[in-house]
Amino acid sequence: MKPRDQPITTARALLSSVPMGTEPAVRPRQRAQHLGPERRRPQVLDTALEIAVESGIAAVTIAAVADRMKVTRPVVYACFADRVELIEALMRREEDYLLRGILDVLPRRRVEADEAVFVEGFRALLHVVANRPESWRLLYGNPDPAVADSFGRGRQLAVERCTRRLRPTLRAWDTADADRKLPALVELWVSAGEGAVRTLLTGAGEWTPDTLGEFVGAAVYRALRHA
Repeated sequence: MKPRDQPITTARALLSSVPMGTEPAVRPRQRAQHLGPERRRPQVLDTALEIAVESGIAAVTIAAVADRMKVTRPVVYACFADRVELIEALMRREEDYLLRGILDVLPRRRVEADEAVFVEGFRALLHVVANRPESWRLLYGNPDPAVADSFGRGRQLAVERCTRRLRPTLRAWDTADADRKLPALVELWVSAGEGAVRTLLTGAGEWTPDTLGEFVGAAVYRALRHA
């Protein structure tokens, strides 16, 4: 017998010694389904998001993600070189998602916007939130500086877009002293959106995206229209 055949022969002998209908006393650890790094990365990021929402960004580690996924650490390291790369990828993904959501729900370019335009916009925003609440909970419920930076960029973008939308609308409405009032009214508009998101996430009042969007959208329209 060749020396290299010895382990195989020994393993076969051990297996043949187990009676039919019984199992070995020690089972091998169940292996995770084999996926390449490209297919595994979204799962790793989803798991990291769950941990971040529950316990904060500081709790996101390679070990924590591996434990939650029930895989070994090398599986996670195959997707991301280290914790820093993992967190950067998570924040980049969530920021991109939030920014796209904000841009998609801003009212269309209509100068003489009526109440229906604002109601439609707030409903659209809240449906985006309801479809993926974890991302918004990370944004609104996490004090980590990295999250705050992403929130700041998204908010600034919303302010810029709302300013461009509202300026001609105020003029069409013949709003007195429109240029001076514009920054304050934009802040009111954006802050109302943030408040609506928080209200929906807390579940207080049994609101739905449609009912809350209608209520807040109508209130914001009246505030802007009669400013």
